[in-house]
Amino acid sequence: MGATRLVLIRHGESQVTVNRVIGGHRTCSGLSDLGRQQAERLHDRLADTHELDGALLISSQFDRAIETAQIIGPAIAGADLQIDPGFGEHDPGPDLDGMSFTSYVDEYGSPNWGGDPHFEVFPGGETIAQFHLRVGSTVSKTLQANANRTIVVSCHGGVVDAIFRQLLRTAPTGAFDLWTTNTSLTEFALSPRLGDSAAQATGDPKWRLVRYNDAAHLAGLPAATNVPSETDQSHEDQSDADQSDADQSD
Repeated sequence: MGATRLVLIRHGESQVTVNRVIGGHRTCSGLSDLGRQQAERLHDRLADTHELDGALLISSQFDRAIETAQIIGPAIAGADLQIDPGFGEHDPGPDLDGMSFTSYVDEYGSPNWGGDPHFEVFPGGETIAQFHLRVGSTVSKTLQANANRTIVVSCHGGVVDAIFRQLLRTAPTGAFDLWTTNTSLTEFALSPRLGDSAAQATGDPKWRLVRYNDAAHLAGLPAATNVPSETDQSHEDQSDADQSDADQSD
């Protein structure tokens, strides 16, 4: 049996990022033209390298993540797409979902992703603590059900950040920033010093970071349709409400 591998793929550039709006699952409108190009580049890479052949392929319920998974899926031999909302980006709540990022900043100020995890960055939405609990529970469930497999998840910048912090047991907020590139690969594997069976028996797995932000397939493509400000990128990724657009959160 092979070792357990968890490979996280941030979706391609989203249309909500281009439009500079908070794109939760209610208002997500899929990938931008550049986002599709990015996903097609990753498809071609995976078809050539076979590095993820036979993997279990999971996507969040967001259109941008599903579209990315559908594009790369044929290059992952034997992978049937499963949808798991537990891997969705930080939920901004129904009132802010679809709001322009400029309007959000005007009303609430710039989001503080490194502060109190119980503070409502998105009033009416998930706190960072609630988001991390949801994602962490989903990861644990998925790993327990698929030991000794390669698991590929098409997800979001905020989800990559949450899983990175949880598997490597770092600070839950602050301390460092992750700026995860669209369609990049981030991979974790159970440490060979412990082994899958021992980790399962003790319930205390030790994870090794194999690679972070591997986006070699994007060489020659523009970095973004728009050039985001640091504030926009952080929100998108952290929220993907991306990186959540405010996916970082996009």
